[in-house]
Amino acid sequence: MPAFSKGALEVSPRLGHLHITIDDAPWHFVDASGETVILVGLETGSHKVLIELAEPTHQVITSATVMFTVPHLKQ
Repeated sequence: MPAFSKGALEVSPRLGHLHITIDDAPWHFVDASGETVILVGLETGSHKVLIELAEPTHQVITSATVMFTVPHLKQ
């Protein structure tokens, strides 16, 4: 069964996926796993993550922005 493109619009139940953009990057990555999103390797400091729920044709349905700070670890 197709998960992306117009053909996927005929699948029931319809599958969605996430577009995830970190710190206003000019690109995003796609997650269709249905699992918890885990971000690793972020540098110390403030970060912003835009999470968009999209349908199979990549049309965004809704979105939310999460802001957080990665603390400096004392060694």
